Amino acid sequence: MTPANALSALGARPFAVLRLTGEAWLTARACLRALRQPRTYLPLTFAQARDIGVASVPLVAVVAMISGAVTSQQTGYQFTGSLPVWIVGSVVAASVITELGPVITGLVLAGRVGARIGAELGTMAVTDQLGALQAVGRDPVLYLVLPRVLAGLLTVPALVAIADGAGLLSGWALALLTMPVTTAEFTYGVRWWFHDFALWFSLLKGLAFGLAITFIACIVGLRTTGGAEGVGRAATSAVVAGTVAVMVLDVIFVRLLKVF
Repeated sequence: MTPANALSALGARPFAVLRLTGEAWLTARACLRALRQPRTYLPLTFAQARDIGVASVPLVAVVAMISGAVTSQQTGYQFTGSLPVWIVGSVVAASVITELGPVITGLVLAGRVGARIGAELGTMAVTDQLGALQAVGRDPVLYLVLPRVLAGLLTVPALVAIADGAGLLSGWALALLTMPVTTAEFTYGVRWWFHDFALWFSLLKGLAFGLAITFIACIVGLRTTGGAEGVGRAATSAVVAGTVAVMVLDVIFVRLLKVF
């Protein structure tokens, strides 16, 4: 690449970012307008909720159980003998509810759901199905984007709650098996730490993650070009962008937790 071409490519990047931002804003505004037609998008939303939420329960639960078990085991190694054994319950509950449950769920869904949405909409984009929808008077945002975004908003907080419960149960089970702690002591540690705001904070994270993952995947899918290769790039880009969004939002939420 010549210096002139390199400078041209570098100068084009800000315009690409601005164009992408504008497309995202227009799509979000179209979603808000489409909310006035619930008879159209609600049936589609329930179908998407089944694919996004119900189908993801086994994977989310298994990954959350592994995370809770590892947290419990590491806590036992670090603190057994220096602190009361009930502190294991407190650390597991704090780690799972405020951090591991929502973040693990978000990362799992960024891979599973983000790739699927990006590939689905990307395939429709490169095969001119989006243009066909518009030609017959159907709004692609109403039929394709809004149901997926609403399904993410509805199901991801529920999946986070499942992940929280699975992580706590696996952490409790492993603590009983590997450490000199009883169920009463573990439960005491959980109750000593637990407060209602932590649970709402966890579910709020799930709400934000669900919105980010589905909306970003839809934007990536709608912008797909280049045939089968472009669909592959769209699926990969949806996963990467969703994963980065989850991590950035998690950092923002950590700052908010310190404020409140």
